Amino acid sequence: MLLQRVITAVVLLALLLPTLWVSTSWPFALLTLLLIAAAGWEWAKLNGVATIAAVGPGVLLALAGLWAVHTGSVAKVPAAVWWGATVAWLALGALALRGGPSAWLRWPAVLRLALGLLALWVAWLALAKARMVGVNFLLSSLCLVWVADIGAYAAGRACGRRKLAPTISPGKSWEGVAGGMLSVLVLAVLWVLWIDRRWPVDSASLYTQFVEHLGWAGLLLLALLLAGFSVLGDLFESLVKRAAGTKDSSRLLPGHGGVLDRIDALLPVLPIAMALASL
Repeated sequence: MLLQRVITAVVLLALLLPTLWVSTSWPFALLTLLLIAAAGWEWAKLNGVATIAAVGPGVLLALAGLWAVHTGSVAKVPAAVWWGATVAWLALGALALRGGPSAWLRWPAVLRLALGLLALWVAWLALAKARMVGVNFLLSSLCLVWVADIGAYAAGRACGRRKLAPTISPGKSWEGVAGGMLSVLVLAVLWVLWIDRRWPVDSASLYTQFVEHLGWAGLLLLALLLAGFSVLGDLFESLVKRAAGTKDSSRLLPGHGGVLDRIDALLPVLPIAMALASL
């Protein structure tokens, strides 16, 4: 299992990293669109669509993304879209988690399918737009989620006692959440003081933008907020998988499960990071 995870991660990095350093942003947008389309297929399957028919929603996402790239719409997404996504994640995410897996299945199937595809679409738009802002800005946003996940896992394994959401994700604890948030704070401060000020970066990071416009207190507060949303995204996908009676969203990524299993925390964080950056 570990060897599979490592091989899959290396292959993904080998595909993604070259697209970050080319002079145009469209190769990265197209490659990540392929992953989002796969996630759309997984989402449809998790919500009751047959395996073959689930290809349709994935294709729909891919076509919508190709249209956005072709027309240049990615660069023109208004801030209202990011703020709308923020409100939607706050309201609908909290409502779904409060109801639990059984309540999720009582939501209309068409609504569940549409909400997931919309969340994937907006997250991809934010990802592609972040790449246009700059590689440093994009990586600072992505690393926030990855560091939060690693910190939560380490803290949860070391001292996790109080369960965060036992009916949704029994392995998560409040101590893990605290560890993840502390890790994000350390990351944010180091990124501003070390990477942004000492490396020849192509753009200001998300964290430096917060410091420049809202001060250090604003940075710490918003970093914690984004770390909290990463937990929300993770829990939301866990809820959907539990409702579907499955452990992984698919087996597309050997050793990792499915694409959704790897990007669930990014779904709320990316558009909300763009919303906060618009301040």
